[in-house]
Amino acid sequence: MTETETASATATAEKKNSIRQTVDVRDAGPCKKHITVTVEAVEIKERFETKLQELAGDAQVNGFRPGRAPRRLIENRYRKEISEQLKNELLFQSLEQMSEEKKLNPISPPNLDPNRIEIPTEGNFIYEFEVEVRPEFNMPEYKGLKLKKPVHHYSAEEIAREERRILATYGEPKPKEGAVALEDMVVLSGPVKFGEQQIGMIKSHQFRVDGQLAFKDGVAPKFSEHVVGKKAGDSVEVDIVLQQSLSVQELRGQTVKGFLTIDEVLEVPMPELDKEFLGMFGLENPDEFRELVEALLKRRLEHAQRQSARGQFMSFINQEMNWELPRDLLMKQARTAMARRVMEMRADGIPEDEIVKRQRLLSQDILKSTEQALKEHFVLQRVAEAEKLEVEEADIEEEIRRIAAREGESYRKVRARMEKEDLIDALAAEILERKAVDLIMDNAEFEEVPLDESDKRAPQVHASEAQAVAGADADPASEEIPST
Repeated sequence: MTETETASATATAEKKNSIRQTVDVRDAGPCKKHITVTVEAVEIKERFETKLQELAGDAQVNGFRPGRAPRRLIENRYRKEISEQLKNELLFQSLEQMSEEKKLNPISPPNLDPNRIEIPTEGNFIYEFEVEVRPEFNMPEYKGLKLKKPVHHYSAEEIAREERRILATYGEPKPKEGAVALEDMVVLSGPVKFGEQQIGMIKSHQFRVDGQLAFKDGVAPKFSEHVVGKKAGDSVEVDIVLQQSLSVQELRGQTVKGFLTIDEVLEVPMPELDKEFLGMFGLENPDEFRELVEALLKRRLEHAQRQSARGQFMSFINQEMNWELPRDLLMKQARTAMARRVMEMRADGIPEDEIVKRQRLLSQDILKSTEQALKEHFVLQRVAEAEKLEVEEADIEEEIRRIAAREGESYRKVRARMEKEDLIDALAAEILERKAVDLIMDNAEFEEVPLDESDKRAPQVHASEAQAVAGADADPASEEIPST
């Protein structure tokens, strides 16, 4: 039998075994469908009879030898058991067949409770449910876009600075007498305020003194000017410019102040680039180490370029994204984000009454940012489908190894943690989105523009990442302050 004949025979067999049913799909709101499935009565009757005959040969009925009991008695005794088996089989096959024929693309399980469904003794088997599905929208053009590409050539001085940052992580900080100097470490404590409102708290956190300091939520552009020359016990006011991407809209792009005390000043002696030290990186001489640092910085630059391209692409299609998402889905995602923000605020030492005051405002911003993030996900997912992009197990393994390298942990430990927290699917989705962005970049026309001044110092290479050598694209490392 030829391949064509085999495929035809398989299709015929599948069609023969398919359930005789009709499916009515209606809109029930944004990205929600109400589905009514009607399984024909003849389908139930034939399957019931088949199961009854299978039981008749071995059925145990008092007063009769096996296989000799009247059909009516066997049916009365086993009807409930047969109906339950039949219901489960029909539901499974019916839903599977409907999914293949209707291509609904659900994004959450249907609100279907099998325990509340019964197989009728007469007539058609009808069941209904609602399900959230992926949004339907006209896909905008994503090839041939004209994008701006931030570029930068790292100077020898910038490479040397990053080299010192890496080396400093291998040095043993020692208390220092006297004033703070560049490349020292300072231990700072104190509140971060927007006007009179406390939005964060730094608790004995260690920072490296550089021209500017990249925090998780912003940048202190003149950090060294605030602390150089100061001594332990001195107080400083540090201006921090917050990011435009903050979830709290009123704080986006604002300049806040850190009212900080220098608890301690530390100096960090640099290790020598001797044979033993370089051997940890699989290198033989200092020149190779500098080449490694430069390669890692360029990789971080590529990450910044990808993020820039993604942001520009999404800004192009924002006007097209006028479709709504299910309120339930948005609220579920937003509640998770809110719980995380509240937990962060409590960890930052923000008073409980202040947290309560901010929750109402925060909830509105989180809902908006959650909606934007979900829409971006669906658009990039459509790009991936159109281009037949897929995530292989090797992609996931490679990404976990990169995460392990950045965190300085073993692959097995990181993998086990991600599996325990059900993060593997999320990681796969992130990889797929990245592939979609890469495809958009590969097909775009770029105008090169200088890398923003505030981004030049942001990429800081982790020692563990450099040591891994094979590390990969990652979010730029930065000092962390409590979330604002």
